[in-house]
Amino acid sequence: MTLTVLIPVLNRPHRVQPVLDSVLSAVPDAEVLFIPDPDDEPEIEALEAAGANWIAVDGNYAQKINTGVEQTNTEYVLTGADDLHFHPGWFEAAKAKMSDTIGCVGTQDLCNPRVIRGEHATHFLMARWYAELGTIDGLRGPLCELWLHEWCDDECIGTARKRNAYAFANDAVVEHLHPMAGKAPTDALYDAQGERMAHDRPLFRKRRVLWT
Repeated sequence: MTLTVLIPVLNRPHRVQPVLDSVLSAVPDAEVLFIPDPDDEPEIEALEAAGANWIAVDGNYAQKINTGVEQTNTEYVLTGADDLHFHPGWFEAAKAKMSDTIGCVGTQDLCNPRVIRGEHATHFLMARWYAELGTIDGLRGPLCELWLHEWCDDECIGTARKRNAYAFANDAVVEHLHPMAGKAPTDALYDAQGERMAHDRPLFRKRRVLWT
């Protein structure tokens, strides 16, 4: 087993089985680790019903990813989510971009306009050596835990570029089934995106000088 797909989850029990099936359809021997909140009973019930591997973490997206990295030992980890569809060959395409110096590879989500243009990424395949480096300013990582959620991908890709450790794999398709692309109905988590981004925008202005 060389790959762990980390999937932080919150209040979407209906997505457990579809995303689990999608991961394993593309990479049958992958380890899939779901990371729910400790008190999210419907989510945990769905994980148990699916026979999924999970650990409970009381925290935000980055805190869950970072704990998942600490609790696993595979050569590669993917920073995932429960609203993804994994296309065949995505892992091989992303892994092909890795080298002795490239340890963070952005995937194509077919959703975000910046990602479609190859300028950005929202979900990353990381080599373990890179995932264990921490943040750009020495905090627990690989993702900065100061963000509520959305801006952590900007810091992740900015940091990897600053380290000359980033590549983008356009043919590694990890499709984001997001309402902004008309691929899912909205819900309370999606609806709160604008509020979260507005809350963290001052932090982004402050921290971006670390990688620009």
